[in-house]
Amino acid sequence: MQSRRRFLKNTSLVSAGILLSSCEFGATSKKAGIQLYSLRDIIGKDVKGTIAAVSAAGYKEVEMYGLSADQQFFGWKVKEFAALLQQHQLTSPSGHYAPEKFLYENGSGDEVKQLCDIARGMGHRYIVIPWLEEEKRKTIDQYKQLAELMSKAAVICKAEGIELAYHNHDFEFADINGQKGYDILLKETDPDMLKMELDLYWVVKAGYDPVEIFKAYPGRFPMLHVKDMDKVDNTKNTEVGNGSINFKKIFEHASNAGVKHYYVEQENNYQPDILGSINSSSSFLRKKLF
Repeated sequence: MQSRRRFLKNTSLVSAGILLSSCEFGATSKKAGIQLYSLRDIIGKDVKGTIAAVSAAGYKEVEMYGLSADQQFFGWKVKEFAALLQQHQLTSPSGHYAPEKFLYENGSGDEVKQLCDIARGMGHRYIVIPWLEEEKRKTIDQYKQLAELMSKAAVICKAEGIELAYHNHDFEFADINGQKGYDILLKETDPDMLKMELDLYWVVKAGYDPVEIFKAYPGRFPMLHVKDMDKVDNTKNTEVGNGSINFKKIFEHASNAGVKHYYVEQENNYQPDILGSINSSSSFLRKKLF
């Protein structure tokens, strides 16, 4: 029979091992994701090859875009594309879809339900509204109307087992008679119903600090677009880690913000090319930020 001292020693070693495993898991539990819009110039030409390259670059999650009128992604049916992602050990927690008739024409909920069907087929948790038509967001009253319609759409989504979220650009932060459209969307909607996907580049481009937004609206941001800003020309993107945005500072507040998904996005200025660019961003995100 082992001595009490040896028992305690062994127990301590086991406990330390459990703690170490837990710490290691915590350090690697974040998954690198990518918004497929970053690959818009090549994905339609070679869907299989592009998705294989995304997986090879170390990404584990993809955010969809580009649903066609006949409900296909780049010529692939929903089930086919979902199976392709699964083949490469990729999941898709969210996608960019615009319920345009519902938001702009106050249409029926059928359009929203159809998007929920697509979302379930892709394994999404979130449907993300990616853009607002310029003519529909010029006044505070218009933003209030949009907030009301988003709230109604969120209720429909919730009943379908999906959550609704909104993705910003910089126009939401423009001053409109002393108010900002982004604040209206946040304040005029239920935090438990409408979530936010914060695009870090556009927030910084608009002159605001993402950390301060996190503090003002804690728990509201399950998704981030990790998009860097070129150091010379702030109208251009660059590979994550090559630009001027302090992601390390921002990520220190990610827990308070409620962040669960980190999507690299780059829309232009790829170096040395698109695939080289997404590889560079993935490496920096995984090795330097997670």
